[in-house]
This record gives sequence, structure tokens and C-alpha cells, in this order.
Amino acid sequence: MIELDWKPDKSSPIPLYIQIKDYIREKIETGQWTVGTKIPPQRTLAQAWGVNRSTIVTAVEELISEGLLEGKSRSGTKVINNTWSLMMSASPPDWNSYVQAGIHPPNLPTIQEINKAEFAPNIIRLGTGELSPDLFPREMMKQIMNRVSDRIDSLGYEEPKGLLFLREQLSTYLKTIGIEASPSSILIVSGALQALQLISIGLLHRGSTIFLEKPSYLYSLHVFQSAGMRLLGLPLDGEGIQTKMIAQQKKRQNASLIYTIPSFHNPTGILMSKERRRELMDVCEQEQLPIIEDDVYRELWIDSPPPLPLKAIDNNGLVLYLGSISKTLSPGLRIGWMVGPKPVIERLADIKMQTDYGSSSLSQWVAAEWLSSGLYHQHLEKVRTELKVRRDVMINSLQKHFFDIATWSVPKGGFYLWLRLLPPISSRKLFEKALEHGILLNPGNVYDHHATQYLRLSYSYASLDELENGIFRLSEVIRQLTL
Repeated sequence: MIELDWKPDKSSPIPLYIQIKDYIREKIETGQWTVGTKIPPQRTLAQAWGVNRSTIVTAVEELISEGLLEGKSRSGTKVINNTWSLMMSASPPDWNSYVQAGIHPPNLPTIQEINKAEFAPNIIRLGTGELSPDLFPREMMKQIMNRVSDRIDSLGYEEPKGLLFLREQLSTYLKTIGIEASPSSILIVSGALQALQLISIGLLHRGSTIFLEKPSYLYSLHVFQSAGMRLLGLPLDGEGIQTKMIAQQKKRQNASLIYTIPSFHNPTGILMSKERRRELMDVCEQEQLPIIEDDVYRELWIDSPPPLPLKAIDNNGLVLYLGSISKTLSPGLRIGWMVGPKPVIERLADIKMQTDYGSSSLSQWVAAEWLSSGLYHQHLEKVRTELKVRRDVMINSLQKHFFDIATWSVPKGGFYLWLRLLPPISSRKLFEKALEHGILLNPGNVYDHHATQYLRLSYSYASLDELENGIFRLSEVIRQLTL
């Protein structure tokens, strides 16, 4: 994707078309715009660089005459050469063909735009699934860092399953939520996402089918699809994934496992009931269908603690349990964990060593100190209090500005509210128009391509003022689009 964040200097004595020509030439000569790269339309360049279209035309025509660009009416203008290749008989490598041949598909275009826009100044992030910087425990982190500096003798590689001290602390912590797990049955990973990647390449074969909730956060990634696997969504209701279809679909699809986020589901915020968890375990035990339980939002309850994890009622080693401190403390530490049968943990630990030689030693020591010091639980109590305030501010704002244009349920924890818009609106137009007004959204169709009338709103990141202002401005955008 070509970046257009540069602008010509209108105060310079150098003509604008020459500045533009030199800029494009430099991008081509340095290999940043490779052979085959398509140049944005002239109208787009003129608007981005604040010049007349005729200025762009002049610059592009000179580059075409020099053999660097080729312009065709239907396929547009693209890079066909660079100055080095003009002096060589052989053509330079076509890096775009390599990019397109990669086995891992690129992010969805909307996700790419979201990832880029999140760092734009003065943007209100109403979809970001991350704790606000205002909730970062600076003073506690200083204490932790001081303690860690006294503990660490070296920062070499840790053993394949991760720092033993951290796994011991996690074993103790997991008991508080009903999970009995020895340190040897715990694998430290660089966030729950890496756990999914390890599972996809270490336990499953190409052509496998993965059951999951629909909608699901997993649809916004290509973790399993890149490994040649297929996702099959099962419907949700107010209590979680509907279990009645699992046995029937397993016979048809020969599914390999089921992936679920039972506590404060991403993106809907649904909390799976205790009864539904038992039903899910019973069906999967009967069908011998392994479960990946992604429980990264568990500790972010607001009204009352969620039911015990599926892993806590697992008597047959059916569940691979994923946890993380990315949502509760800091995504930048990149520390998560997987709990499962020892042969599985050892297999995936071996693959992880081949992949990255282990998660950051420093981050593992920091995470272990958070758990062992008792400060982690103090921090969680503060986060829950703050999330309740933020959730209530969002709900009050929605009741004030969205009462006639949307429906929603009040989440009992986590980060997300699943908003259903009543007037029919193009997801793409709403995303673009909101962005023009300084609001960044996560459209529902990135989690389920049929969820075109939904938005995943997050109350965890934006400030209280931004939440109120953003919800009001978003309501105005929606009403304009429905006129």
C-alpha cells in the first residue's frame, strides 16, 4: 500500500511538478515502489498532495517518457523499471509477485486501515480492544521493575516451556479460578494469538475444519486459514454458542476442534452461562471434540465474576486453555499462556523454540513479579471499577443519542458492546464517513461478513469525554447517511 503522507513545498522555487517527479523517482530508485507497483489515480494524488491534477499529469508523463512508469487507460499507471535496470540487460526482481505468492494472506483491507488509523492524531478510537493509557499502572510498574532488577542475574534464553518461576506463579493463580495445572503443563507464549498459531501448525492437518462462534474475532485474522484450514461458524444466543448443532455439523464437516471465547466474547460481549458451559463440555466429550478456550477477558468482569472456566470442569483433558495479561495489564509485554495435556504442551513448546527461541525473558520476569507480589490483583480491582464507569458512560450516551437508531445489550464485563443499527447503512460508507469525522470504528462485517448492520464498540480505550463526544458525533454521521 503506497503511503501519501508527503506533500510538495509550495514555498520552494522548484516547480511543483518537478518536486513530485523527483519524489516518485526516489521511491522507485530506492526500491520502495517496486516493479509492478500500481500508482494511485491522478485525482487521488492531486488531492493528497494539494495540487492541480495537471501538475500530476505533467510529472507522470515525464516519468513515463523516462521509462520508469507505464500508463494504460484501464489498468492505470504502474512502475515498470528503475534507473538501475535501465543500465542492465536483465530486469530487476518483481517483488510484488513474491508478496502475492506468500502463503499467509494479508489482513482484511478494513483491518489494515484500522491498524494504520489508530495512530493518527486526534482520532477517537471507539473500537480499540485495549485498555486506555490512562489505566496503565505506572507507579505499580515502577515497583515491579525495581524488584525485577534485583532478581535477575542474566537475561538468557529460558527453557522451552518458559520461565519456571512464571509457570509456578501461574499454577498458583489458576487454582483461584478452579484450574489445577502443574508448571509442566503450562506453556508461556507471546500472547494468546501465538498460541493459536502454534496450534494451527503443530496439532492440525491441512483441510481441517474449526468450529467457532459466529461472529468471532477469529474471522478478522488468518491464523487457521493460512495453514489451509476452514472456519465454520455456529450461531450464538444470549447464553453463548448454541450447542445443539455441534454433533450434527461434526458428522458433516469432520471438525477437528472448536474455538470459543466463553467469557465476554469478542466481539459481542456475551457471557456464556454456567449451564451452557456444561452443555458444551458434555457435547464435546461425547463427540470427542477438543476445545480451545480463549479466556483472555475473564478477569475483566464488571457486575460479578463469570462462571468457572471450561478447563475447570474438564475431566478428560479435552480443553486447551488460553490466558493472557495483554487485556488486563499491558499488550506490549506480549505474555500469555496455554494450559493443556503435557504431550501437547511439549509438542508446542518444541515448535515455539524453533520459531522464536522463547518469549522475552524480561517480560516473563515482569509478569511473574506482578503475580507473585499481589499487585496484579490490586490492579485488576481498579481496572474493573474503571471499566464499570466507562461502560455506564457509553450506555448512557447510547440511550441519549441512539435510542431510535440502534439496539444493544448491556455487557457484564470485557471491553465490547455489539451494536445493531436499525437503518440500513453501507458498512463501508459508515466507516469512511466516521473516519472523516475523526471517529475510528470496527465494523461488524470483519467478524462475520453477514454482520453488515453491526458495530463492535469498545468502552475500554477512549477517554470518558471521547466516549460521550464520539457517540454523539457517530449518531450525527449515521443520521446524515440515512437522509
